[in-house]
Amino acid sequence: MSSSPAAPAEQQRPRRPVRFGIMGCASIARKLARAMLLAPAAAVAAVGSRSEGKARHFAAENGLPPGARLHGSYEALLDDPEVDAVYLPLPTSLHVRWATAAAARGKHVLLEKPTALCAADLDAILAACEAAGVQFMDATMWMHHPRTVKMRELVADQATTGDVRVINSLFSFQADEEFLHNDIRVKPDLDALGALGDAGWYCIRAILWAVDYELPKTVIALHGPVKNQAGVLLACGATLYWANGKIATFNCSFLTNLTMDMTVVGTNGTLHITDFVIPYEEKSASFSMASKSKFAELHIGWDPLPSKHVVTTDLPQEALMVQEFSRLVQNIRDADGKPEGKWPAITRKTQVVIDAVKTSIDNDFGPVDVSS
Repeated sequence: MSSSPAAPAEQQRPRRPVRFGIMGCASIARKLARAMLLAPAAAVAAVGSRSEGKARHFAAENGLPPGARLHGSYEALLDDPEVDAVYLPLPTSLHVRWATAAAARGKHVLLEKPTALCAADLDAILAACEAAGVQFMDATMWMHHPRTVKMRELVADQATTGDVRVINSLFSFQADEEFLHNDIRVKPDLDALGALGDAGWYCIRAILWAVDYELPKTVIALHGPVKNQAGVLLACGATLYWANGKIATFNCSFLTNLTMDMTVVGTNGTLHITDFVIPYEEKSASFSMASKSKFAELHIGWDPLPSKHVVTTDLPQEALMVQEFSRLVQNIRDADGKPEGKWPAITRKTQVVIDAVKTSIDNDFGPVDVSS
């Protein structure tokens, strides 16, 4: 009786985890530190802050392993040979400087959103990553939830959804006075895009996701945006138009109740989700799908009723994001693979629409041609 030959030792050996360096101790970095501890393919190797004391406090507060190295400058973190990839939760105004520096040192880049203040700045980051052969990904976590995969299947199915014609998205939360006066997201020198860059990023990504990343032809901002005294957007919205008649509208705000709605309306069906950015529960997420909907007899209800879909996951979406990013890095580091181009392309399209909305607001809500 013959037996198949044993696999080479290098194939049997599990791949080394991707060693992350966290650049900056922003509050969102706590969530990603936890994700790196949960993701099987990742490890927190180092933390870099503007002071070693702050890095030490962050490591202790977030239960980082004793071997994690603590650096008192961002430069020292980038010079650490034991770091494969860098997660950057710094203010948007610092992204170009430090993301390009990370790429130049051969570090893969996981970058918080908004990724840049404008598409030209993002292009500098993406060019640096491409030149260095490192992976780029933005930290839009809901993209990596298995619910998103399931929703994609139904939206793409002609029988269930048909041709997508209308999309609405909304992300808002009611910020307190401390946030509205002191958070980096309301400071023109740190995160000048305000609510558009923070909450609007998710709305625009959801719209692009729903149309399989086809850029709109025209963007027109909605009248009545709210700005603070420094001119930073606290609330705004826009309508997006496609050449084939599709239309989408979004609203984003720091001033209204926590809401995360997305609606995708097709010729045959409608998808509704009410927690698309962060699911109500970490390990279970739902959405509803109404397909071929009609009125019941006598118009006293609907027939058929929408179906509810529940998707469970053992790992939270941010850990799944870290796991996917780590898989791509491992493929480059350990298997002579090339960076995955899908993620930079999606990021750039999101940034292009952000730019168009801001331009429309700045130009008295005139139409902005995106397709050119």
